[in-house]
Amino acid sequence: MEQPAYKQIKNSIDRAMHAFEGRVTQGISPASLSMAYMDWLIHLAHSPGKLGELTENLVRKNAAYWVWSARAATDPDTPPLIEPLAQDRRFNDPAWHKFPFNVMAQGFLMREQWWHYATTGIAGVSRHHENVISFAARQFLDMLSPTNFPLTNPRIIDRAIETGGTSIYKGMENLLEDVQNYTTGTAPSCENYCVGHNLATTEGQVIYRNRLIELIQYSPKTADVHAEPILIIPAWIMKYYILDLSEHNSMVRYLVEKGHTVFMISWHNPDAADRDLAMKDYINRGVRDAVKAISSIVPDQQIHAVGYCLGGTLLATTAAAMARDEDNRIKTLSLFTAQTDFTEAGELMLFIDESQLSYMEDMMWDRGYLDTTQMSGAFTLLRSYDLLWSRIVSEYWLGERPPMNDLMAWNSDSTRMPYKMHTEYLSRMFLHNDLASGRFIVDDRPVSLRDIRMPIFCVATEKDHVAPWHSVYKLHGLVNTDLTFVLTSGGHNAGIVSEPGHPRRRYRMALNRPEDKYISADEWYQRYEASEGSWWEPWSEWLAENSSGRTAPPAMGNAEAGYAPLAPAPGSYVLEK
Repeated sequence: MEQPAYKQIKNSIDRAMHAFEGRVTQGISPASLSMAYMDWLIHLAHSPGKLGELTENLVRKNAAYWVWSARAATDPDTPPLIEPLAQDRRFNDPAWHKFPFNVMAQGFLMREQWWHYATTGIAGVSRHHENVISFAARQFLDMLSPTNFPLTNPRIIDRAIETGGTSIYKGMENLLEDVQNYTTGTAPSCENYCVGHNLATTEGQVIYRNRLIELIQYSPKTADVHAEPILIIPAWIMKYYILDLSEHNSMVRYLVEKGHTVFMISWHNPDAADRDLAMKDYINRGVRDAVKAISSIVPDQQIHAVGYCLGGTLLATTAAAMARDEDNRIKTLSLFTAQTDFTEAGELMLFIDESQLSYMEDMMWDRGYLDTTQMSGAFTLLRSYDLLWSRIVSEYWLGERPPMNDLMAWNSDSTRMPYKMHTEYLSRMFLHNDLASGRFIVDDRPVSLRDIRMPIFCVATEKDHVAPWHSVYKLHGLVNTDLTFVLTSGGHNAGIVSEPGHPRRRYRMALNRPEDKYISADEWYQRYEASEGSWWEPWSEWLAENSSGRTAPPAMGNAEAGYAPLAPAPGSYVLEK
């Protein structure tokens, strides 16, 4: 029988090796990828019909391609052989329709199409493994796209000629700057944006602090306020001030100017000492402590609770526990890009299986937390064109560095997630879907979202790769209350930071009552037409409709109850690196 100490040493060796590998692979498990590859390869090798179909397709497509290429070389008006997908913007420039670049583009699209056939529709391959292999093939082909290389991209060639080569020189300067920043761990220069100076400037005070949160109470800007205060719970994967960016697009400032008393949780940025912080700590020391503080400062009033991304999932979980325990201090829920059912959580599920979670757990075990660089690999791959290849072309080959803006400055302000909490979150939420299944435990008892009876305002975004709107929509099947669902243009962050007056913003909105029949997400999309403008405005009206009137603003904090002002907003936790 093995001695416990010896077994612990062996486990430590395994974990140390996985942690070292993870730094090289950006957190992608080689074992998980290998299993998907072998599942696909073995089933493909035992599918002679599929192999014959692929061979016939290859021969036929290549024959058509060479005939088309000969015609396109002499006739510039030759229609394309293959039309790119609607969302594929790589070949939109008119220069790609001229010889020889049109031939390169069409050849690439043909290979991309063939590999899609080769990696899908093979009997016996698990759906998860099929998705992984298809995704991996797309990533590999994206890397080989003719748009990425200076000798095969007409935009790069034309730009270099126009500038006498200075575009390439400037691009190499940008590359050297980025390499230097990466090797030294320096964040991109954000000298024009500073937290407390022109970011997160809405006036307020930190009125409570514990190991995990600072609670900010914002100063009123109206003579009277809505009776019920607002508590905003951002995701701990991000700094809270995405909701308090510049003055013109600050959601916090917008709400305060509309006559709301606003409280904001600012999460502590965990380090190795916080490795054992768990989901229950985020519930108890986060949401529950904040609700307790607000109830002391604004007594005898319920709270409009708002949760963003992971903060929305945490809020829904806590609200279900409070409803189960007949705690009615929350009056309404507003959930922004928050998933509660993870069965179809989008392409992030490509990185979620038992092998991948074990690997990621070992990576976090090494340091006690998951940092931004370990998280960035998956998010970059999900949007490889926008976040990687188009940036390489624009900044390094064309020499065009986009100017820093407030959202980019916020995005570069990184955070970490503690080992135990993130392990629990990925396993219980993503992998096993405990919350939607009624198996998530809070205070030693399971919670069910069907216990929630307060009105809900749920916002999803059309181009969200983190919380796809079809996944967010699943809340309709989990709750038994009035649910106002909003689908807005934009992505996970830009769709939420959608202040009134922002150009090219639109949204769809509909109320679903408990007695209404269920309709699918796609049917819902077809049924309700888009309205131009910002969804903030109907949300503000919804909050007002669910409030009980106006009253004098509450005092700043409550010293007698232990909530004296501690420091001006934005506080100290948001400044932690």
